[in-house]
Amino acid sequence: MFTKYGYSTMGVVFIVVFVLIAISIFLDNNFIRVPLLLLSAFLVIFTLNFFRDPERTVPNKSNIVVSPADGRILFVKDILDDKFLNSKAKLVSIFMSPLNVHVNRIPITGKVEYVKYIQGEYLAAFEDKASERNERNEIGITSPAGKVLFTQIAGFVARRIVSDLKVGDSVNIGNRFGMIKFGSRVDIIVPEQWQVKVKKDDNVTAGETILFEY
Repeated sequence: MFTKYGYSTMGVVFIVVFVLIAISIFLDNNFIRVPLLLLSAFLVIFTLNFFRDPERTVPNKSNIVVSPADGRILFVKDILDDKFLNSKAKLVSIFMSPLNVHVNRIPITGKVEYVKYIQGEYLAAFEDKASERNERNEIGITSPAGKVLFTQIAGFVARRIVSDLKVGDSVNIGNRFGMIKFGSRVDIIVPEQWQVKVKKDDNVTAGETILFEY
């Protein structure tokens, strides 16, 4: 299964591949033909792998926050959030490599009450200051247990943030809502009293891995 968020990009790649293959057919020089065919195969494999969208099973457990992204935990730390929670909070940052599934999922059931898209720089996503300087999309959900803020952050390679969410939407834990194309980062912030269930360098899976319990 492939994500709808990648259809346009996949279409462009497949047109390019078709042209490369067509050119290679009419070439007599194997030193050029073979690299063109290898490049075509690489583009197809990389694109299909990047835009894959496997089904996920949300844990059958109440009072949890699941990961909004596949990837590796960069850090876990205490912060003071003045954007949405307006209180002391806990932050978990997830780095998404180009090899990860890039479809993002809702971390908790509730109502979207804050959405802010911010243009910015394209620092490497694993840098701490990327959360304040990079292009990003901030989303705040109010749940029965409290507020949760998560941010899609563009990286050095990632230049396209996709999100379906708008203020007023009711959302369910584990549902798809967007993606960040070609490697990036997602931060998630929750109230300070919630219990963190992951640690630095853990690998997490969107919609399945429990990040917090409350």
